[in-house]
Amino acid sequence: MIGHTDNAIEIDAPVPFVFAQTNDVRTWPDLFSEYAKAEVLEEDEDSVTFRLTMHPDEQGREWSWVSTRAWDTSTWTVRSRRVEKGPFEFMNITWTFEELAADRTRMRWVQDFEMKDGAPLDTAGMTDRINANTAVQMGLIKDKVERRRRTAVGFHDVPANRKRGGDVRTMVSPATAGSTSGFCGAVRLAPGEKVTEHYHPYSEEYLFVATGELRVELDGEPLAVGAEQALLIPRNVRHRLVNEGDAEVLAVFQLSPLAPRPELGHVDTESYPEEVS
Repeated sequence: MIGHTDNAIEIDAPVPFVFAQTNDVRTWPDLFSEYAKAEVLEEDEDSVTFRLTMHPDEQGREWSWVSTRAWDTSTWTVRSRRVEKGPFEFMNITWTFEELAADRTRMRWVQDFEMKDGAPLDTAGMTDRINANTAVQMGLIKDKVERRRRTAVGFHDVPANRKRGGDVRTMVSPATAGSTSGFCGAVRLAPGEKVTEHYHPYSEEYLFVATGELRVELDGEPLAVGAEQALLIPRNVRHRLVNEGDAEVLAVFQLSPLAPRPELGHVDTESYPEEVS
């Protein structure tokens, strides 16, 4: 007898965000209630082999096994199988992610398996257990993923980008909150610091200076932007940010719409600070 389960849930978040949040196996102990530890053994760009360890059962036993997963983001599909099979003859799993709307995703898990003779549960019993537990885990994941889209992101909650000068932090983005039409963040510039010249071929940039005063150069023309002033930087306009004052500058930026791919959204026209001789 071959066991088969097919379960789905709808999550109020875009497909790329749901896909990224649910396929980072390192975070599974925080995402699922049943896993105590996830250890990545081997990984590359589109696959991962890992060991999962469950919380101890009623008898204090810790169940652990190795699985491998491979994904295809062009179809939003993940295929997984157990390498260490334990009580299973085999266990194959397929996850699919379907866009129902810009901010709504249908996540579906299909599992095909067979139990070994003498296993604690037969195939029918394991089918019932998987169906019951999947409903619980999917409900938890839905709640956690949706809450992450509504969580405030602090300046120091995300890594600094210093490649172009200053301390640039992208705080609300497709990666952190599942934004679909733009992203925003902030930059701190110490006296004498600058963000090197660049332009955005797809996005307008909205710049708000919270504290201090910036010299913003637009296509080489300098403009002073003081505290509590805002500035539009149109598409394809080369711009450089310079702090010529004696106090730190804190500026907030927003870009919209998103470029087709992140690497297409920012074009440098000046060497990074560390490359300047």
